[in-house]
Amino acid sequence: MKKIEGGVTAAKGFFAAATAAQIKYKDRMDMAMLYSENPCVSAGTFTTNVVKAAPVLWDQKIVSQSDHAQAIVINAGIANACTGKEGMEYCKRTAEKAAEVLGILSESVFVASTGVIGNQLPIDRICAGVEALGNKLNDDLSSGHEAALAIMTTDTHEKEVAVQFEADGKVVTVGGMCKGSGMIHPNMCTMLSFVTTDMAISKELLQEALSEDVKDTYNMVSVDGDTSTNDTCLVLANGKAGNQKVTERDENYKKFKQALNYVNQSLAKMMAGDGEGATALFEVQVIHAKNKEQAVALSKSVVSSNLTKAAIYGHDANWGRILCALGYSGVQFEPERIDLSFESGAGKIQIMKDGVAAAYSEEEATEILSQKEVRAVVDMKMGEASATAWGCDLTYDYVKINADYRS
Repeated sequence: MKKIEGGVTAAKGFFAAATAAQIKYKDRMDMAMLYSENPCVSAGTFTTNVVKAAPVLWDQKIVSQSDHAQAIVINAGIANACTGKEGMEYCKRTAEKAAEVLGILSESVFVASTGVIGNQLPIDRICAGVEALGNKLNDDLSSGHEAALAIMTTDTHEKEVAVQFEADGKVVTVGGMCKGSGMIHPNMCTMLSFVTTDMAISKELLQEALSEDVKDTYNMVSVDGDTSTNDTCLVLANGKAGNQKVTERDENYKKFKQALNYVNQSLAKMMAGDGEGATALFEVQVIHAKNKEQAVALSKSVVSSNLTKAAIYGHDANWGRILCALGYSGVQFEPERIDLSFESGAGKIQIMKDGVAAAYSEEEATEILSQKEVRAVVDMKMGEASATAWGCDLTYDYVKINADYRS
């Protein structure tokens, strides 16, 4: 497997476009479209929030009931959540307009929205945007890049990645893009994530691979502890690579899962590091836990702790906050056995040994915690399981951004 340039248009047969439809933003692109020249099998994971946006309900139906998918229409600025029957009707009209423009079936069109909850979409602008997008579709890397830019809300930069590997002597590509900066505490995947691949694979195995992978990637991210109404992750596979169709859990399936994991983990970390107002990516690695379930609970508890996140912002090696977060995770352990270290590009330092403070330099710890990427390594000394969670520091700007979000 090797990393390559690009995102959702890196795989064969996928096209993308972006346009300024003025859904909410007046000075930037705010709509995007993905399209495959071949019908695709699809897989998806969605928010576990009881309050689900209309696009989530629409897409869940397509994933479960449609044999083929071929396009995705995405808008930024308005979430189309808590919008009742009218919101569902606007999903239908968006899909029908895309079907008309692209010459495909409306039940093969996914829709996705992100932005303010409770506002109705300006459907006339949405439909005009769909028509403009259909006329701009291109399979070059720059079109995929523009699509990644168009789906942002409070994100400070686009998020995209692509990799390749060989299957049956054919080059297979997996590429993706996502958006996510705030209201990030997924219990399925991310805010919005779209992955494309030219691999030939069965719908059943595609869904299995995605459902398993989100547990160790998107589900291990927390920016602010809020699970969105719109969380959606979609994967489209069009078979253009020409490999023998994967229908069993063979070596090619394992290669695909590895590539999918790289793409999803990369996007997850990009989101965590771009948390609203963030200055640092904060990674928490729990090792030697009793089992995987406990390792996950422990790492997510620390990465979600507001006090710990504030300490990371202040470059303060306040290990008591981490021990506290471990203690309310719901996992039973012996505090006097725990070791804790901080790592970054500036080095590594042990902060706690056997549950008490280690002898360390505060100045050295501050230097290590002042980097753009910071890792806390917690050794539970209970078993062989491990897990890694990703988040960010908590800054003054997070409050400023969210205090003004609707305006």
